[in-house]
Formats: sequence, structure tokens, C-alpha cells
Amino acid sequence: MTAPAPSSLSSGAPAPEASPVPVLSLRNLTISARSAGGMLPLVSDLSFDLARGETLCIAGESGSGKSMTSLAIMGLLPKPAVSITAGSIAFGTTDLATAPERVMERLRGDRIAMIFQEPMTSLNPVLTIGRQLTEAIETHTDLSRRAARTRAVEALSAVRIPQAERRLSQYPHELSGGMRQRVMIAMALALRPDVLIADEPTTALDVTVQGEILELLRDLKRDFGTSIILITHDMGVVAEMADRVIVMQRGKMVETGATTDLFATPKADYTRALLAAVPRMGAGQAAAAAAGLPVQPAAPQPPLLVVEDLKVGFDLKGGLLGRKTHRVHAVEGVSFTIRRGETFSLVGESGCGKSTIAKALTGLVPFEGKVTLDGKRIDGLSGAARKAVQRDIQMIFQDPYASLDPRMRVGDLVAEPMLIHGIGTARERQDMVTHLFERVGLDPSHAERYPHEFSGGQRQRICIARALSLKPKLIIADESIAALDVSVQAKVLQLLKDLQDEFHLSYLFISHDMAVVENISDRLAVMYLGQMMETGSRDQVFSSPHHPYTQRLIAAVPQPDPAAKRHAFPRLAGEIPSPVYPVGQGPKRLALLDIGAGHMVASRE
Repeated sequence: MTAPAPSSLSSGAPAPEASPVPVLSLRNLTISARSAGGMLPLVSDLSFDLARGETLCIAGESGSGKSMTSLAIMGLLPKPAVSITAGSIAFGTTDLATAPERVMERLRGDRIAMIFQEPMTSLNPVLTIGRQLTEAIETHTDLSRRAARTRAVEALSAVRIPQAERRLSQYPHELSGGMRQRVMIAMALALRPDVLIADEPTTALDVTVQGEILELLRDLKRDFGTSIILITHDMGVVAEMADRVIVMQRGKMVETGATTDLFATPKADYTRALLAAVPRMGAGQAAAAAAGLPVQPAAPQPPLLVVEDLKVGFDLKGGLLGRKTHRVHAVEGVSFTIRRGETFSLVGESGCGKSTIAKALTGLVPFEGKVTLDGKRIDGLSGAARKAVQRDIQMIFQDPYASLDPRMRVGDLVAEPMLIHGIGTARERQDMVTHLFERVGLDPSHAERYPHEFSGGQRQRICIARALSLKPKLIIADESIAALDVSVQAKVLQLLKDLQDEFHLSYLFISHDMAVVENISDRLAVMYLGQMMETGSRDQVFSSPHHPYTQRLIAAVPQPDPAAKRHAFPRLAGEIPSPVYPVGQGPKRLALLDIGAGHMVASRE
């Protein structure tokens, strides 16, 4: 069933006819940063037009100048450190490059809106979600406070945030990263701008939520003639959304053209390399077939980790007396096995319990159930016994910058686990750091540097080296490549595979990216609301998914081919299910809205 779009966001009226006059026009734009040696160009001589009702995608890796261009259009460059040093940005009769701040304040949010990549730093941490949404609506419209609140609820519902009315009283830190991004998108959609700049708007979102957000952007374009500048490194999203594409590298435009032409016959070497690095559905199966590998190994390796009936819950308190009123059933009766030397993946949307399972296995949250590692029970351990287990299970976190102490040199960060566990002498630890740096593709002489001196991909390699320092048996990679550029993703994934072959590692790989999971996994489990929907080998699950939820996840994956037929993506109707239940109650069955309701888990172990 398709849920009707809220009336305030989609009027059903035909979109305005396209105008030959561009709504936005950049000419010879140059953005420079002040440095000791003078002005350093970050974006050089960039020119393009944006037509009314057009979606223009700007693609490229981190540091290519994509986000800097968007900040210049919005008048949000961090002056005087960074400023426009040449060129113009024409929006109607206004040159945004020279417009005073009072003019930009009237245009921002109303006529030109932006969805930022990092919602936590874009939302005010001391104001509620409702205050921030209604403030923007009231500032740029003549709606009353009550009407603005109604539109805010409709906007949150449109981006599939459950219990939208209740979210208005919450603060940004009370929402997940994906929900915070949806709040930013709702804020932009609520005002129906002429130009919407979306800077990596779906990078942190689940594939199904991403599909719904892309549909919302199409609605905005169709119903109101909104022009969209979509900044992304996801070439699948580019293929689905773009009318035209600009490819940038090191602050310069290296190629531009219609989407179908650019994907079919890319002219620049950089564009070809970017497209070649994109993970594609089916590539993992094709690679296995080309290598002559069977669907299932003839002689499966013995189990390394066995998880039986794992349960994790959190109590919520309420009322004047602070009594327990509700319980979050984060993980509910999950069981799986990881064999020696294999990659077992957990895939599903935010809130399904993937990361909670990782935290339970590493002793970061209490849990119920039986967990056996290398034939020994590890549930219920504490103190020295728990510390010994931590040597065998290491974790690579999603955000490498947040997981590295910014005050420590990276060489000390890699050596720290060995120091904590009393492994080796100072010289032996230093030799191990040198070896690990070389093994993960880093210069050992850079061990004296600090985390901020490295790129995102390099920081993730540092985290991998740190995880390897204790020679673990199992590494848990929790969304470890989600924030990386597509070419960097490919290198890190290949590094993980090479290290697995060298050290005979087992991986618990956690991701919401179905294309990446399909490329790296031996076996996988699909999760929803703390329970497993389907398990099996990679080929079984991706070639013939049994559960409707798995089918929907696979259908939502953007294909990096504009000529490919796009799957009809059904929008879900009704209230989004929640893992929160009153104390004493729990999930009787999975209410998966109008698809898969009541289905049992499809297991093909």
C-alpha cells in the first residue's frame, strides 16, 4: 500500500513548466583558503547552470571541492579563512557571491535550502527538534505557531520518522544518526525551496530509508519544480537521480554531461576509475563463479563463535517517580554461528539490533543467552576472564576519528592494546607497530603523527592496525566503511580480505549497504527489529531471497546504471513499528507493516 504524501508537502498540482533561464548560474567560481604562502585555491574556475526542475549531481571523492561549492552558494563559507576570490553565483538578479548577509538570511531556508552531511553538528543541541523545525517554518512563512507545528509533524512523518508528534519534544542527542539526518531533510522539505542542495543526504541512511528519501526528492521536483543539486560519492544514487553530472577532482571539474552519456562513455580516466570502484549487486557471485568457487564449501570449517538465544533489552523510566514503564527489546532471541576464516554479515536498517549484538559480544552491554568462543563459554565473564576474551575479539568502529584519541600519536594508539595486555617489550611493540603500518598500507614514519593529520581512509586503516595488534581470532567491523569514498571503500575491503587470508581471521561484518555485503560475505543474516528474518549463504540470500523484507532490501539498492530499469519501490503505510513495549510485554510477532507481516524467519543454514 502506498501512503499518501502529506498535504503540506505535495499539493498534487502539476509542476511549473521548465524555463530556459537557469535558476542558478555559476561562472568561473574560485574559492580560496588563506595560508602562510598566500591564497590556496580549493575550487578553481567552476562554471555550470542549474535549470528549473533539474537534478544536477556533483560527484567526486572527499577533498574534490563538492561541499565547498555548496557552502559558497549558501553563503556559509568560514570567512575570512575561506572566501570567494573570483567569479559569480547568479540566483535570479542576485549575485550570491557578493550579496550582503541580510539578503542571504532571507533566501536561506526559504528560496535555497540545504541538507547537510553531518546532522549532529548542524542541529542545535540545546533546542528541541520541534523548536528548530517550527522556528524555520515561522521565520519564512505567515503560519501560526499551531499551523507550523502541524506542518513540522507532517514533514517528520513524510521522512518516515516513527511517533513524529513525540519527536518534537526530543533533543538531537536522543535520536539516532539516521533519524537526525531525516530531521534535516524534513526541515528542508517543509519550506518547498526553489533550489535544494543535498550534501551526501543519504550516506548515513539505511537503503530502504534512502529509497524513500530519494522518492521524496522526486516528489519535490515533480510537484513544485524544485531544482536539486545532489552532492554524493554514491554512483548508484547518481544513476537513479541525476539529469546531468559534474565530476570533480582536486577542486576542478574533470568531466560533465548527461547522466546516460557519462555512465556509458566516460571520457576522463578519473571518472572511469570512480565508476569501476562502485560495488555492484551480483559482483560477489560473479567473482566467485569466475574463480571456480562452489556456493558452499565442500568441507565447512569448524565454528569459532556460537551465539544462542541472545537477548538485549533496556529499561525506560517515566512519570514523577521515575519507575520503569517501558522496555526496549533491542535484540530478541538471536542465534548464529561464525566459522573459522569466514565473513559472516549482519545486515538491516538502523535500530534492528546489529550494533547492539556487536556491543554484547565485546562486553559493552549486558545480555542474556549463551555465547561460545573457540569452544569456551564467554557469557557471564567479568574481570580478568573478560579481559582475556577481549584479546580474541576486536572491533573496528564506524567513525575512525571518534574512536581514536586525538591527543595521542597514532603509533601509540596502535601499540596501546599490547601495552594494556602486557604483550612484549617496548622494542617488540615498536617493531609490531612498524609491521602493522606496512601491512595496512601506511608509511611507518607517520606513526609520530596525530589522527587529524590523516584522511578518513587512512584513519580507518589505523583502526584496522590497532585491531590486529592483539592477533585476535574475530574482528567485528561495525559499519567500518560507511563514511568512506567509494574508491577508498574498495581499497579497505580488499585490505580486509587480504588480511583474512594472511591471518585466517573471522569477521562479523555489520552494514546496511547490501551491495557491499554481497561482495564481502560468505554467509549473512538479515535483521529487523531485533530478530533475524533470513539466514543463509551469500548466493542463497541474494539469488533467491525468501523473506519479503529481504526482497525489499535488495530492491531498494540503487544500481549504478542509468539505463537499468528502476525497481518500483513501495512506500510503507501505517505507523512504523517500534521495539519499545510496556514493561512485562514483548514482541509477539513481527508487524512488518504491509509486507511480510507474521512471516517466520527463513533459515537456510
